[in-house]
Amino acid sequence: MKSSKLIELFKDGNLVIPMYLLKNYKKFHLDLNEFVFLMYLYNLGDRFLFNPNLFADQLNIDLSKVMQLTSDLTDKGLISIETLENDKGVMEDIVVLENFYQKLKLAVVEDINIDESKKKEDSTIYEVIEKEFGRTLSSMEYEIIRAWLEQNYSEELIREALKEAVLNGVSNLKYIDKILYEWEKNGIKSVKDVDSHRKKRQAAIGKNKEVDRDIDLDSLEWDWFDADDKD
Repeated sequence: MKSSKLIELFKDGNLVIPMYLLKNYKKFHLDLNEFVFLMYLYNLGDRFLFNPNLFADQLNIDLSKVMQLTSDLTDKGLISIETLENDKGVMEDIVVLENFYQKLKLAVVEDINIDESKKKEDSTIYEVIEKEFGRTLSSMEYEIIRAWLEQNYSEELIREALKEAVLNGVSNLKYIDKILYEWEKNGIKSVKDVDSHRKKRQAAIGKNKEVDRDIDLDSLEWDWFDADDKD
């Protein structure tokens, strides 16, 4: 190949593909061929003349393939073909990408909403406890929570213990620590285990309406501990 021809090939231009679309094109239910063709159209502008012969030539594919891909993208609601009269009074077919931009906007907004929800879910256990207590944790309390995590108590389980403490009007870590200790003693390692234990306990209480005063702590309702532990 002559060097001049090679240079001409390099001058043909570049196909710009936004990284977001490259990572997420399957969200639009596109296969790879449809995606490449859509990106080719995307690089031509928002509205432009539908010229399938030119498209086929520039993409080095058969005209029939261009027509099929155009039909596929139209069926999927990503592009539309409008017939309009030009300045010379001639009717022309125009490719319009408005539908694609609308779907792209909705996809981005959905991703942003998911990210925001995830950020809320990913709030550290320290932040969650501070919010529930309505105050900043002391350095000692930070160490206690860190110790729980080092003992392999999951944040999910700690949150559940916090919930139980708050429901009982308690806002100190000593009470939460006792709940976690009792749960561990009874083999409770997850929120699912907590729910299962509650159901068993409620079923037992339903069968025995009069509860013996000497019943084990883990058979009682959640107010297991002395009033001294409550704020």
